[in-house]
Amino acid sequence: MNKEIKLSVNDLKISFRTDAGKVQAVRNISFDLYKGETLAIVGESGSGKSVTSKAIMGISAGNSIYEGGEILYDGQDLVRIPEEEMHKLRGDKIAMIFQDPLSSLNPIMRIGKQITEAMLLKNKANRKEGRVTFNKTLAELSGMIKKALAETPNANVSAADVDKYIKTFDEFNIQAIKLENSYNDARTKAGETIAAIENLLFLIEKKQKVDVASEVGRIRRSLKEINDKYFISNCEETLKAHDAALEGAIRAAKATKNGDFTKTVEVLEALKETANQLLERTQYNFFRIGYYVYKKPETDFSRMSAEEANEITKKFLDENFMDSFIALMKIAVQYSFDKTIENKKVAIEALDNAIKFFKAGAFSAKEAEEACKNVNKSVLAAIDPLAIIKDNVAYTFGGALQREVEKYFFYVKNNPKEEARFAKQTAKREALLAKGKNVDWKVIPKSVVELEDQIKTIVSVLTRVKERFQADVANAQSFDADKRCVEIIDYLKEKASQVVYTLTKRMAKEKAIKLMEEVGIPEARTRYRQYPFEFSGGMRQRIVIAIALSANPDILICDEPTTALDVTIQAQILELINRLKREHNLSIIFITHDLGVVANMADRIAVMYAGKIVEYGTAEEVFYNPQHPYTWALLSSMPDLDTNEKLDAIPGTPPNMIYPPVGDAFAERNKYAMEIDFEMQPPMYEVSPTHYAATWLLHPNAPKVEIPKIITERIRRMKERGGNHGE
Repeated sequence: MNKEIKLSVNDLKISFRTDAGKVQAVRNISFDLYKGETLAIVGESGSGKSVTSKAIMGISAGNSIYEGGEILYDGQDLVRIPEEEMHKLRGDKIAMIFQDPLSSLNPIMRIGKQITEAMLLKNKANRKEGRVTFNKTLAELSGMIKKALAETPNANVSAADVDKYIKTFDEFNIQAIKLENSYNDARTKAGETIAAIENLLFLIEKKQKVDVASEVGRIRRSLKEINDKYFISNCEETLKAHDAALEGAIRAAKATKNGDFTKTVEVLEALKETANQLLERTQYNFFRIGYYVYKKPETDFSRMSAEEANEITKKFLDENFMDSFIALMKIAVQYSFDKTIENKKVAIEALDNAIKFFKAGAFSAKEAEEACKNVNKSVLAAIDPLAIIKDNVAYTFGGALQREVEKYFFYVKNNPKEEARFAKQTAKREALLAKGKNVDWKVIPKSVVELEDQIKTIVSVLTRVKERFQADVANAQSFDADKRCVEIIDYLKEKASQVVYTLTKRMAKEKAIKLMEEVGIPEARTRYRQYPFEFSGGMRQRIVIAIALSANPDILICDEPTTALDVTIQAQILELINRLKREHNLSIIFITHDLGVVANMADRIAVMYAGKIVEYGTAEEVFYNPQHPYTWALLSSMPDLDTNEKLDAIPGTPPNMIYPPVGDAFAERNKYAMEIDFEMQPPMYEVSPTHYAATWLLHPNAPKVEIPKIITERIRRMKERGGNHGE
């Protein structure tokens, strides 16, 4: 099964304007990030790894220049979407943890408020977005069902029937989510009650000064707010009995000479146990119950067990609505997919024609514009509107093609100017040198692009979509309409949940406290009201992680999150990030200069040097079978407990990227460098289908070079132990 790509970076090129010239920080890098994986980007300072991560977040420096490429997420190119669109994604869908936690924290705002602030702000925006998306998806589904029925008439279903199905689904979904939110609110209040009981019991046990009667009064008031009939089903009398017992215990304690709260503690323990039992019970399926109550408002399932209610309502929902609705959906889904495949065949032909047009060259700007318009129209028509997971390549094709064509005409005009400027500066420098003068400046390299190379780039944009469509056509028989129907229903349920989910300040506080506990902050309820200066460096980083997780992001970018921490704290933070990835199914980009840091957590590794990815593979491949001399250098300089040899330092310094090297950027520091390394950049050679390295040492005619002994010995020891790269 193919993994779901969450983020795709293609041929990204970023430079920075400086007084000394243009710094080429990222040079045509590409990688994919898959759902639920950790991709480590490793390299020295200045390699371009942090520039890449900031570009993904849309927080690049003001003097940055996006010279090419794209960053694709959810059908959008993050490099070029408006700031208001990026604002919806930043911190919500894509979150980031920085090296210094204090850079992400307000020093004069309490920690709790900093965690809840983003939650509350995002909740309002999410509710609005959820309604828009829910309505749009339902409208597309309705329209597709009607189109499908129009071409394959079904005497039993009319357009009016379709509208009725859609309206019913909309209304009972909202009803279901309201029931579920009431239930979840009661769960939250039960959690608050348990936390308050635990806090009071702790204070009593430690013989702290506390007004027990007042605290019990607050617990009783909180207990009365746990009033959702489904949550407290068949436990109403038990909760009333606990409340009465608490009242009696407090009255009795006050009557004693020294205020003996032994009985109060017993009742609190019993109440805590009951609340925990409520939290652990099987939950009601409100999607099913919502439909039943929508059709029969007088029905109350709260007196039944969840198991019994779920079974009865499932049967009712399936027989009276869902089976018929899914049958209609399946017709629409299959119809939409079949039409899309037909359109992809047409688009493939249009793409072929466009490829021939651009390869032929000698086209005017107007002709190119018309060609782009025609082929983009074909590609857009070949996108399945009912596909929940967007095809990023197809969705962003039009913009990508237009940019590359515009770049072609830019260089048509700019190349002669750059050639003239370069020739003038070169002549001036040579004239000064000829006069014996000391020249302390260099000629800024030409910023030109061969027009033939740019046409190849245009063709590659077209070819990439063509190959994607060809693969889709070839695999059309494996399409699973039932699976697509389930995806659509789940997506609609998710969006309906967004519409009616109102996050109160109290709910946000409880969620924040749970997040603080989840990231390992002790006594979270007490520390909720503290300021950043009252936390250690490691605890501050945990707070930043909690803030990042508060919006349930898809992607988490960790930019050197442990560099500023002690070694022992580093290990704790790394293990925490690893655990959170598993529990939240996060996709993580982990930026670091130290390969050893990611040994236990990376699924794949991209090694960067001088703005380029020089090696790319699974963590096991990079640790056990490294191929690039720079990767060897990083591994040789990485300490471990068993290495007795002197660690190898990497000689020299990275190149000045205002004047990037003609050949391999690592050549000056590479003791294995050959003459060609100084003359030509190496291509990316395939070591395996998942492992690539850009080094001339992989050329068939290159001399055989052995991996440094310090690395082979380390690999041998790891294999003898039967371990993997992370052990």
